[in-house]
Order: sequence, then C-alpha cells, then structure tokens
Amino acid sequence: MKFLVSRLAAVLAVSLLVAAPLAAESASGLNWTAPSSWKAQAQQPMRAATYVIPAAAGDSEDGECAVYYFGPGQGGGVKANIDRWIGQFQAPGGGPADGLAKQAQKTVNGISVTTLDLTGTYLFRPAPMAPNATPKPGYRMLAAIALGNDAPIFFKLTAPKKTTDAAEAAFMAMIESLKKQ
Repeated sequence: MKFLVSRLAAVLAVSLLVAAPLAAESASGLNWTAPSSWKAQAQQPMRAATYVIPAAAGDSEDGECAVYYFGPGQGGGVKANIDRWIGQFQAPGGGPADGLAKQAQKTVNGISVTTLDLTGTYLFRPAPMAPNATPKPGYRMLAAIALGNDAPIFFKLTAPKKTTDAAEAAFMAMIESLKKQ
C-alpha cells in the first residue's frame, strides 16, 4: 500500500510539473503577449519568463529573450540597468559601447517604458558573476524596462544581429502589448 501511495504521489507531482506554465507572461501587475514563434522555456531563478528565438538564416545560434522581475526594491533602477547592459557590449574592434547605444523613452498603455538598442561585441557570461566573458562579435541587444505596479520588469533580447533584426518587430509587438492587470 505504501508503494502505491508513493507511486501515486510521484505521478501527481510529474503531472503538476507538466501542467505548470512555462512562462508567466505577467509580473508586477502587468501582462504581455509573447510572440507565438518564440519558444517559452521552463522557469528559471530571477526570471518571469525566458524565450528562445530561432536563429535566422546565416546565424549559428538561437537568440534569447529573458524577462526579469526581482520584486519591490530589487533589481536596481532604470539608469543602473541601462548602464550595466551597455557595459555588456564593446564597440567593434574593442572599447566602450556607450556611443553605439540608442535609448528611448515611451509610454505604452499608460506604462512608462525605456528601450535600448545596441549592436557590437556581446561579452557573454553564462552566469551573472562568472569571472570571464566570452566575446561574441556581431551581436545585437534589444531591451526594455517597463515600470510595473511595484517594481520594474526587464525585457532583454540578445542574439546574433541577423536573428535580432528578424525578431525586432516581434519584440516591439510584445512591448506594445503591455497592459495593466
């Protein structure tokens, strides 16, 4: 009998994992609609959602759009994150990427949104505090910070340039889909 109960518990646990949503598509009182061509991934620490963007013809790697939500008082402000993201890139041939960054401010359905567009050499780190970065030339980042009800939500797409170029309209449509719950 004990075996049957533990077996049933295991089956239920697996069923709940399979039925669990892969991506929240909401955080901090905001909802968004992810592009249907992007593949939602399993939940990861510090992320409300993670999407894989299929590689465009000629690119050897898929792209990723990570949506971060840290909660009230966490994750830093808009300027600190924009500066950090710019610091994750170098200009072609080396040097700071500050002059390459295109930043804009807009309002989407009553929500303040700051956007960033940057092309250069992406200094990829597999983990936030990893000691060494792997330079990836020819990358592009599209990012947006939306001010949620209690904290910002950070949308960050990084991919080889052709893949980002192909995903730009979908990324912007996702940002334009932001709505208050």
